[in-house]
Order: sequence, then structure tokens, then C-alpha cells
Amino acid sequence: MLSSNSFALSLRTYGAASERHCHDFAQLVLPLAGSLSIDISGREALLDRRLAAYVDRDTHHEQGSKQTNQFLVVDFDPEGLDPRLAERLAMRPFMPLTPEANNLIDYMGTSLAKGAASPSRVQLWTPLLLDALVGDEPQPCSRLAGLLAAMDSDPFSDWTTARMAAECGLSVSRLHALFHRELNTTPGTWLSNLRLSRVRTWLATTNLPIAELAYRGGYADQSALTRAMRKATGLTPAAYRRQAQEFRSKERES
Repeated sequence: MLSSNSFALSLRTYGAASERHCHDFAQLVLPLAGSLSIDISGREALLDRRLAAYVDRDTHHEQGSKQTNQFLVVDFDPEGLDPRLAERLAMRPFMPLTPEANNLIDYMGTSLAKGAASPSRVQLWTPLLLDALVGDEPQPCSRLAGLLAAMDSDPFSDWTTARMAAECGLSVSRLHALFHRELNTTPGTWLSNLRLSRVRTWLATTNLPIAELAYRGGYADQSALTRAMRKATGLTPAAYRRQAQEFRSKERES
């Protein structure tokens, strides 16, 4: 995940069409109000409260709007991201916005409107935003679909690769090949990410001790969970919980 000094947040408005250009940093263009026409390497879209954009480094683009608008723009070096996340963003320059993502955008937009957001607040907000934008794994229409649904409904069961393969009538080698081709990962990694996602939900929605959540999530101890959280989000479990609860509190007050 990005450190607090790896990116810059700003509120921007856009006027008439810009010259086609590129820059040596990446950019998230997140709508707050109005709309914006944008062309990213020949792919066109209208950004509004339903759609955001990711402009990769050294990618030619142009944009313009004929109406009043306001956007939250995040500039950053994509080298600071987990390579898998950076690749997913580059493959999805236009991202549908969920209510969760819009709430996070509004939260930071309001913070910036009141003055510069603190580095610690930005650092805690960023993992939640990225989760909301690209956190859901694709659900392919293939022989994996039933297996993924079964794992999702009972992620903490004893899912060995042999059991996974039997679930969808495949050999273990064929199972690995399909996971690599369709999800660009391994069965074990997909399961680990699913389990960690559940632990993140518990952190955000309960006050259960972190050690207990580590045990429920199948981690050897709290330190193992902390290592997994740092690798996935850049945050400790405690920091992730604080950010999630702070956001929920602000959302209730708004």
C-alpha cells in the first residue's frame, strides 16, 4: 500500500476540453458533483457519481466538461502499489462506483473542503477506497463458479487443493491452470484473500479482540494476522479497525 507521502489529493473542477497529454504519475479521478467526459488511450466515458477513472502513468488522455463539476483527484506513483493491484487498475480504467465507494469519496471530499487532510487520515482512508473500487474478485462463468461460491459460503472449512479439485470435477493440475488463466492467482492465494476479507469485515463491524479474530480466521496467532494485513493493506489490524470505525462514525453524523 502507499505511504502517506506517496500521493497527493486535491479537489478540482474541469472546463473545456484539455489538450491530449500524459504525466509520469498515475491518477484516480473520483466524482463529487457534475460530470466529465474523458478519453483514456482512445477509450471514452462520462464520469459521474456512477463511474470513476484510473489514468495510468505515461497514458495519453484528455478530458472536458460543459457543466459545473467537482472531482477528487488522487495523484500517486503506481510503483507504491502491490503489483497485482496496479495491474488490475491498469486493466480497468473505468470503474463503476458502489455506494460504499461514493461514501468514501464524499468523506474525503468534505475533509479536503475544510482544509488539508492529515497524512494519517489519508493513509487510513486509502486502503478502504481501493477495496471499494477494485476489491471484489471476478466471478467467472466457468467450472470454477460453483467452487468459488462454495468457498465463499464456508471459507474457513478445510479447503485443500484436492478437495477444491473434486468439488468441480477437475484434476489438481487443471484446477491450478484454470485459476491462473481466469483469476491470475492460485487456489491457495484466492482462499487466503477470501479469509482475510472476512477478517477485515469483522475488524470493521465488531469489537472482538484481534487475537480472537486471528484465531477465527485460521491464523497461527495475532502476529501472523498482522503480517497478512500489512502485506494486503499496509495497515495493522488495529489501524484498519480505527479507520473503519472512524469512517462509520462520520457517516452516521452526516
